[in-house]
Amino acid sequence: MNTTLSTLVIKLGGGEGVDHAPLLDELPELLARGHRLVLVHGASAAANALADRAGLDRRQIQSPSGHLSRYTYPEMLEIYVAAAAGQVNKSLVADLQTRNVNAVGLSGVDGRLLVAERKRAIRAVENGRHWVIRDDYSGKIREAHAEVLETMLEGGFLPVVAPVALGTRGERLNVDGDRAAAAIAAGLGAAALIILSNVPGLLADFPDPASLIRRVTSQTLDAARSAAQGRMKRKVLAAEEALTGGVSRAILADSRIQNPVASALAGAGTVFSP
Repeated sequence: MNTTLSTLVIKLGGGEGVDHAPLLDELPELLARGHRLVLVHGASAAANALADRAGLDRRQIQSPSGHLSRYTYPEMLEIYVAAAAGQVNKSLVADLQTRNVNAVGLSGVDGRLLVAERKRAIRAVENGRHWVIRDDYSGKIREAHAEVLETMLEGGFLPVVAPVALGTRGERLNVDGDRAAAAIAAGLGAAALIILSNVPGLLADFPDPASLIRRVTSQTLDAARSAAQGRMKRKVLAAEEALTGGVSRAILADSRIQNPVASALAGAGTVFSP
């Protein structure tokens, strides 16, 4: 594990309203400054668009604790893999190549980068009714083997990672991109995990940007968990997991501003620290 202070893991959201261009424009400058970078991305909007074109149900699952996730039944798994490891991943790689960044695209399946355990019985809540789902192909990450990323980084490449993991029985699994990025950051001993989305950070009164929570420590973590809504719950959880794994800080920040990474490192967004 390389614990150099210049290693940054950046998670770029894949939902509606996330702007890729400011980050991609900034990456060449970050590389020129000596940072080692890994980019993990989401694919929600692209998977939704492909599912709609195929006429597939794209239902969300809400857990009893309030976490939202994609219902990844077998046909949706094929759509998700095509969107994440194909369409979005290769589009980002191509865009980076046009900016003279030597990016390489891969998923968590490649090199056993991400190994996850399939959730074989998921408890869900819908309209107040509790039910169990048994045909879902999503997973919880158990291991992150960062050696393949170290090899790429030492070779001067920028890895671009799609959140598709290898199951313990060899199946492909949909995994949460924020938590995948946290596992990768911990595996690399990164200085920071930066999660970029379409909001300024964790908001105490969503969607009011003036309610931004700027710093979260162990003393204020319970309040941060309570403030998180919807998918932000997973981002807070990912930040927690990164810190537990030894990452110095995790930052939830805005993808839509210029130089989003430099701004996050300078204190914009919500900074989680031990």
